[in-house]
Amino acid sequence: MSDTRSPRSELGAFLKARRAELTPAQVGLGDDGTVRRVPGLRRDEVARLATMSTGYYTRIEQGRLPASATVLASLVRALRLDEAQRAYLYELAGQAPAAPRRRSVQRVRPSVRRMLDGLGHLPALVLGRHDDILAWNAAAAALYLDFGTLPARERNYIRLLFLDPVMRSLYVDWEDAGRISAARLRMETAGNPDDPRLAELVGELSVRSPEFRAWWNGRIVTDLTHGSKRYRHPLVGALTLDCDTWTSPGDPDIMFMVLTAEADSREDQALRILTSWNTSAQPRPAETPHD
Repeated sequence: MSDTRSPRSELGAFLKARRAELTPAQVGLGDDGTVRRVPGLRRDEVARLATMSTGYYTRIEQGRLPASATVLASLVRALRLDEAQRAYLYELAGQAPAAPRRRSVQRVRPSVRRMLDGLGHLPALVLGRHDDILAWNAAAAALYLDFGTLPARERNYIRLLFLDPVMRSLYVDWEDAGRISAARLRMETAGNPDDPRLAELVGELSVRSPEFRAWWNGRIVTDLTHGSKRYRHPLVGALTLDCDTWTSPGDPDIMFMVLTAEADSREDQALRILTSWNTSAQPRPAETPHD
């Protein structure tokens, strides 16, 4: 009787061995207080990190299901595989690993920064890939928070929407904003399955936000470029602002977002007051650190 193992069995053994090497702290998981019978990550934790069901991951580890390229990319990120381990995983799955794409660093031109400052009391943001916040003006810092106080890798609009209590409490319609953001991020991963920064962001949100996990599989599709946003600000109260977005003509991965109100309206006056109260919140030059 031959003891030769099938590639699927070898792949499952490799996944099991790798998750045994990792601790929850190494992958950003908190201690849930339970006693672990075996070292390393549990199957359900790997599944959460890879944004798939526990049953689906279990069948892959048990060699009962093949793993697609998208699934392999998620497992590479979830299990923190290096280049050699990544190549071995793809070899066991019978697939050629996609060459990691080198994406250019997104920079904001000085003229764009001057434009943001020129908007005065109107909050404005420049968003890059995956909604990374590349630049902002003082009015945006006054409305939301001073993004310059955050580590560069945490300056992400969707991440803050789900994980930052200050940002989250601002939105009257937070659930609607969250569902749409989760759906937009899912659409982005469909076109960029091997983007490590995107995989990292999805993994963190899947682990830390139960709402994101619940909405991740939603089928909302939107290309909305304008509308209104309702805020509940602790200093100036309720605000309903018009929101318009534009894609940069020089870089389709850069988007401008500007919030406005009718001149001399209550909202317009509130924005002026809010910005004047927060004159110390100066925009800080920022470039995405993710590429």
